[in-house]
Amino acid sequence: MQKYTTIPQIQAKEKVRGALDAIFRDGAQKMLQMALEEEVSEFIEKMQERRDERGLQQVTRNGYMPERPLLTGIGPLKIRQPRIDDRELRKAGEPGFVSDILPKYLRRTASLDNVLPVLYLKGISLGAFQGALEPLLGEGVKNLSSQVILRLKARWEQDYLDWNRRDLTGMEFIYIWADGIHFETRMEDSDQCVLVIIGADTFGKKHLLALEDGFSENSGNWERILLDLVRRGLTIPPKLAIADGALGFWKAASKIIPTTVHQRCWVHKMKNVLLRLPESLHPRAKSMMHEMFLSPTREEALEAFGRFVREFEAKYPKATECLVKDQAALFAFYDFPAEHWAHIRTSNPIESTFSTVRLRTNKTRGCLNRKTTLAMAFKLSMECQKTWRRLRGFKLLTLLKAGHRFIDGKLDKAA
Repeated sequence: MQKYTTIPQIQAKEKVRGALDAIFRDGAQKMLQMALEEEVSEFIEKMQERRDERGLQQVTRNGYMPERPLLTGIGPLKIRQPRIDDRELRKAGEPGFVSDILPKYLRRTASLDNVLPVLYLKGISLGAFQGALEPLLGEGVKNLSSQVILRLKARWEQDYLDWNRRDLTGMEFIYIWADGIHFETRMEDSDQCVLVIIGADTFGKKHLLALEDGFSENSGNWERILLDLVRRGLTIPPKLAIADGALGFWKAASKIIPTTVHQRCWVHKMKNVLLRLPESLHPRAKSMMHEMFLSPTREEALEAFGRFVREFEAKYPKATECLVKDQAALFAFYDFPAEHWAHIRTSNPIESTFSTVRLRTNKTRGCLNRKTTLAMAFKLSMECQKTWRRLRGFKLLTLLKAGHRFIDGKLDKAA
């Protein structure tokens, strides 16, 4: 017989949880208070030899500051911060005491400040923060007004500007993925196109390299982005670039990083080919294209490629022409380690990341302007980057860096 949890049992469990939460908060509060006391004592002991002309210590304890609440991930804590009299030290032109544990104007822990933008970007509206967080954090969450998020958004914009000027000297990326992502903006006449580049370094770790408002995917915008990366220190060109059929990127890449091999994204290519075929033929065409890029060798892939062309060329020349014109770029991945093929056949690292950004802009019925969209896209990308997995077979990247050749995904030991 199935057993059901009764209301008294639920109430008892909630009571236990509440008691445990209170114990955790009380323990955290005591530990934080002890840490603050120890920090002050350590500073005074360090300065005990410092005395004025009368022989009195320049640094002494001076009671406590007024009690203040600190909003944390386990709820609000009430803190009484020890006060230090260091006026004589400051008069001498030396820095006084500053707490590393609890800065003067801190009202929320850093972990909570990191949570707020993520919740907003994930779809919680400005007015819903208090209701969403109060069950977890208690009544202390009432100071999280919509103005908090507005201030955070202004900070995101500055964070983006700082990130976009960062020094890249000494960094090297073996693979890069490029794409243009389109967003609706309510206060603009046209959609916004955000140009994105993600790179995999020599340790297989993926990084967001560029994220800029391009207005369109023309070669001039892509050239500006690539030149800026070079100017900031990214002087070693990647071995392989993966992107869709946007001619603007490939034209700019051929000019700025001419030694980089081109790999066309198979997902975009299949969509483009299928648009030129009747829907009734899509299953057959998709199966044949899958056979091409999933073949273990280039020779087998090209045989599958030939079969597709022979089958559809007579009746659907536009579909086969769309495929044939990028033949070389579609099969470039065979010259790289087989362990990396799943990563480099498509521009999926960008597509999967920015599907989340699109979800958030849909929640807000489109962002207000380009600046806000760019800041939101940047912050969410930074959060996504924390979960990006390292490339499978990343140790093979050192061989690519050293110039070793791969044939059909295997190391050419004769070279």
